[in-house]
Amino acid sequence: MAIEAMRAAAAGRRLRLGMVGGGQGAFIGGVHRIAARIDDRYELVAGALSSDPARAKASAAELHIAPDRAYEDFEQMAEREAARPDGIDVVAIVTPNHRHAAPIRAFASRGIHVVCDKPLAHRLEDAESLAALLAEAGIVFGLTHNYTGYPLVRQARDMVADGALGALRVVQVEYPQDWLTTALEQTGQKQAAWRTDPERSGAAGCLGDIGTHAFNLAEFVSGLRCESLAAELTRFVPGRRVDDHAQMLLRFAGGARGMLWSSQVAPGNENALRLRLYGEKGGLDWSQEQPNALLHTPFGEPPRLIRRAGAGATAVAAHASRIPAGHPEGYLEGFAQIYRDLAEQIAARLDGRAPDPASLLVPGIAEGLRGMRFIAAALESSRRDAAWTAIAG
Repeated sequence: MAIEAMRAAAAGRRLRLGMVGGGQGAFIGGVHRIAARIDDRYELVAGALSSDPARAKASAAELHIAPDRAYEDFEQMAEREAARPDGIDVVAIVTPNHRHAAPIRAFASRGIHVVCDKPLAHRLEDAESLAALLAEAGIVFGLTHNYTGYPLVRQARDMVADGALGALRVVQVEYPQDWLTTALEQTGQKQAAWRTDPERSGAAGCLGDIGTHAFNLAEFVSGLRCESLAAELTRFVPGRRVDDHAQMLLRFAGGARGMLWSSQVAPGNENALRLRLYGEKGGLDWSQEQPNALLHTPFGEPPRLIRRAGAGATAVAAHASRIPAGHPEGYLEGFAQIYRDLAEQIAARLDGRAPDPASLLVPGIAEGLRGMRFIAAALESSRRDAAWTAIAG
């Protein structure tokens, strides 16, 4: 039987998942593995888990990956898995930013579906070339802007689209943290080291790490495209090579205005992502640290608290929920929703059927490009003393 035919028999089995990066000492790889398993749609069977061959093999052994599928590098993995009749259906790329583009090319060019941690790349030119490749490859591609998987984020998006707020006027989004308040990267802490190294993170620091989440959330929920911005990026910690604080004004298509603030030097904040939207008829307020509550305030009326699985929750929230009302869902389940929706899209391709429409909200290459163009515009604006700068595309 041809390899393609054997792979097409997706019904009744888990999708075979490979992983690039995410080995010993990595944070986000573990998050992706948990997320992929929550809904039992994937089985991790292969990996090139580290750029260090010894660590890659040791990491694979810890994850019970068979020795012959523990690869020394992603090129070897892509070539061999593509040739196997039981090769991977999809690969998760969970490396630092500068190692996103090459693995995406290697797997997509061989027809293997891709899940990639954000941002899409560490340089805009890489992101633009990837967009062309992915369009030609015709694969399923998902970018893990995981906050779009939260039930009440999706409900907020639906409420805005259905006119619950009327025409939007104001979009306020913020994402402050405090973990880089000191020069943590100088202590050898792995996550701080690569996230503050422009050769690995890209030219943006805080902006690329969490500011892109805030920007993506604002566009995802509002349904509006940000056309231009006036940004000020700051490096507060002496010796730091990338920004650790960003603040900017936003202009949206249709006349709405907004502000975005992201900071990794704001003591007292852990992961305080918050979105507020205001229109002619009312407002919405959602906070990532209290993700199971959405505050809806129709103008002139008392605020209404909507719970994830309680009164006021809609079908779109139910689609992204797993457990009964009163039990919290959050970060891991948001990631899991991205993986579950991508599993449905991939399985539909393999089975030759249409996917569930509810699974199509996963950020993809278009959102990846938007994020990279947002970074480029903000860097340019800040270089020109917060001058208004258009976001390309």
